[in-house]
Amino acid sequence: MTKTEADPGTPPLIRDMLREQQATLTAAERRLSATLLDDGLMSGLQSITRLAESAEVSTASVVRLARKLGFDGFSSFQDAMREEVAARVKEPLEKLDTSRINGRNDHIISQFAVAMSRNINATIDRLDADEFEAVTDLMADPSRNIHLIGGRITRSNANYFFNHLQIIRPGVSLLDASPSVWPQSLLDMNEQTTLVIFDIRRYEKQLERLSEFVVQQQGNIVLFTDQWGSPIEKHATHTFRSMVEAPSSWDSTLAINFLIEALIAGIQARSESADRIASLEEMIGAARIFRGR
Repeated sequence: MTKTEADPGTPPLIRDMLREQQATLTAAERRLSATLLDDGLMSGLQSITRLAESAEVSTASVVRLARKLGFDGFSSFQDAMREEVAARVKEPLEKLDTSRINGRNDHIISQFAVAMSRNINATIDRLDADEFEAVTDLMADPSRNIHLIGGRITRSNANYFFNHLQIIRPGVSLLDASPSVWPQSLLDMNEQTTLVIFDIRRYEKQLERLSEFVVQQQGNIVLFTDQWGSPIEKHATHTFRSMVEAPSSWDSTLAINFLIEALIAGIQARSESADRIASLEEMIGAARIFRGR
């Protein structure tokens, strides 16, 4: 009996099933899951051999994933994916007419516009709304201390998030990039501590080690990573995966920043930040910052 046959009502979405099973998947199954989620299950419409090749896994791994999701095998799994793809409504951002840019589709701006639109759409498509709400509540709680840190590429994302959070609420700090000063911060971490980590490929071993120490201190971790998933995922209480591939030698963190700004809006809506922001403006005015003499 397949998963779809077991449920007489509306069958669960393959995308949701893959997200829910992440913790139970092997490394090969996670690569396959990422491949399917990255392009909205489109890769699942090809032969089992080509799908396995594109995910760099064996055909046996494809069959095992199908059965782990409750299907008899790849054939019934593919039928369910085909139905889901057919039923999907085309996203508005995918309708972007990039040919208006200098009348060319091959311009680098056009290429980036298409890639970033796809990244944001795919990131939203994979986002767990309940987890987003849980993280928003967690970070809006003034009784919790929040620390943030990013890697070589994602340090700017951590800085951006920090700059907004410290205005909205107290108890927010940005960890130094140097591991030599982390122990001072780790010393005071406890169950009321949340560490926000940004880690995309190439995953940074030092950040993984830091996450281990935070968990030992009873703190929890909110991880922002790429579509493949940082090794820190195994330590994280909450994880957001974003699409990062771009027509460049560098990965793009635009989809990550999209999530950051959405979280900032949610956190501010849950926080009593109006008085805090007003006090900040008064301090800036009194100190004559940003003004001439």
